[in-house]
Amino acid sequence: MRLSEQDLERIAAAVGEAEKQTSGEIVCALSRRASDYAYVPPLWAAFFALVSPWPLAEFTDLSAKTIYAAQIGVFMLVALIVWWAPIRLALTPRLVKRRRAERAAIEQFFTRGVAGTKGRTGVLIFVSFAEHYARIIADEGLTGKISDEEWKAALEPLLTCLGRGRCAEGFVAAIEECARLLARVAPPGAEGDELPDKVYVS
Repeated sequence: MRLSEQDLERIAAAVGEAEKQTSGEIVCALSRRASDYAYVPPLWAAFFALVSPWPLAEFTDLSAKTIYAAQIGVFMLVALIVWWAPIRLALTPRLVKRRRAERAAIEQFFTRGVAGTKGRTGVLIFVSFAEHYARIIADEGLTGKISDEEWKAALEPLLTCLGRGRCAEGFVAAIEECARLLARVAPPGAEGDELPDKVYVS
């Protein structure tokens, strides 16, 4: 799934329009993947390398030296195969990918200054493609004013569009929903635009 320059500009423009309705700040962050999962290939390679001597010793007359060499070959071959990104991601447990994506979202929340607005009314809309993960994180100034159910409802259009491969459309829909919620509890004020209206891509 890719976003063109026009898509990024469209999302940024949607943020600018949305923030005219509220003193809150909306920041969008997009990650191609939350981690490179570099430890996955050697783990699977080690597993297959450890298992491979048994059938060779049980069903062949190969020498121990030959089996050892085959074991090394299995390790290198499996590591090479699993290093291919689609396989590496497919063989990474879903829970691990979700936790990495959650951590990446929180890092973006603080790195992009969403937690540092004057009224603490910043909102991050985060998507990680590889993990098929999306989340909205709201700052503490909005706690108790907007329910978790309302944030989940605001995320639904984004999840639906992501499932159809329409990422830009999903971002715009989520931005509009967030603006509607923010306008209710954080009406326009004199603070001005504290954060850039852009999509952070990593």
